[in-house]
Amino acid sequence: MIEVKNLTKKYAANTAVSDISFTIEEGKVYGLLGPNGAGKSTTMNIITGALAASDGVVTVDGLDILDDAKEAKKHIGYLPEIPPLYPDMTPYEYLSFIAKAKGIKNGEIQDEIARVMEETQITDVSDRIIKNLSKGYKQRVGIAQAMLGNPSYIILDEPTVGLDPLQIIEIRKLIRSLATDRTVILSSHILAEVQEVCDEIIIISHGKIAACGTEDELREKMTGPNVLTVTTKAECDPGAQVFDGISGITEISEADEKDGEKTYTVYYEKNSDIRENVYNAFVKNNAVLLALTSKVPTLEDLFLELTKDEEEIPSETASPVMEEIVNAITDREEISEEEMSAEENLNEETDGEEDK
Repeated sequence: MIEVKNLTKKYAANTAVSDISFTIEEGKVYGLLGPNGAGKSTTMNIITGALAASDGVVTVDGLDILDDAKEAKKHIGYLPEIPPLYPDMTPYEYLSFIAKAKGIKNGEIQDEIARVMEETQITDVSDRIIKNLSKGYKQRVGIAQAMLGNPSYIILDEPTVGLDPLQIIEIRKLIRSLATDRTVILSSHILAEVQEVCDEIIIISHGKIAACGTEDELREKMTGPNVLTVTTKAECDPGAQVFDGISGITEISEADEKDGEKTYTVYYEKNSDIRENVYNAFVKNNAVLLALTSKVPTLEDLFLELTKDEEEIPSETASPVMEEIVNAITDREEISEEEMSAEENLNEETDGEEDK
């Protein structure tokens, strides 16, 4: 189990993640869902130990990700948004290198590589240069390296970004297969992605947990009633009184009439279904029912409701820390130019003395 408690990450005056807490249980696929810049990648980098938190604690099977980093990281396989591949290596060479870096024993490396290549279906391209592989195969190689060492938790940051529709379907199937005996955590800003593969969804907005739970549980948190659109022939319209006595209805809008048809918009309580009762009421009144359309709030509605005020900010990695690095490099270049200039002057003086 991974426990995240009161996690906060600040970059100077910027707060990327603000006091978030959640628990990752074993044997499920979890999705971190949120707009770009919401704090997903920052959260994942902290969970994997790639980034230190400003405050809060992350434990992996009881091990602190910072204090017990070496042991804790053995339980985690991580694929960043940009796979850390060496393009001039073959998948086999690359996985051999990663296996040694992870401390896998020499006698076990070959079997371990064979296992992950078979699971990710890259055995057929094991001897091809990585830079010549398709984006989909490169992503599979990246997932394979995360699986080396057989970690309990596989963490994938935006695993289908840049893939074509067929590759996306294949990677989704692969992710579901990984979850048969592991826990998978993936981040995405694509709602359909999370709905397709995840058992539990954590929606992050403005660096905070906006909602979490299964898709059904999240739908329960939707505000507002369900909506039923009822269309009947105007010439035999029984009027709004046809809805009298139907329980669960909260409001009925005035009927719109167009082209000999009348349309009512009926609002009714959540967790109820009034369609059969409405149909029976129209039949009882000898009215012609042309259409009966129910609109139930979706996860997309909830996602938009929770993230509608999300500001467009630079990528999470484009932090003040990166600015400091750039400034340091710039300063170093300026110093180097000054040193070169001083060295040239010294050389000119030395040449002049030699001429004398």
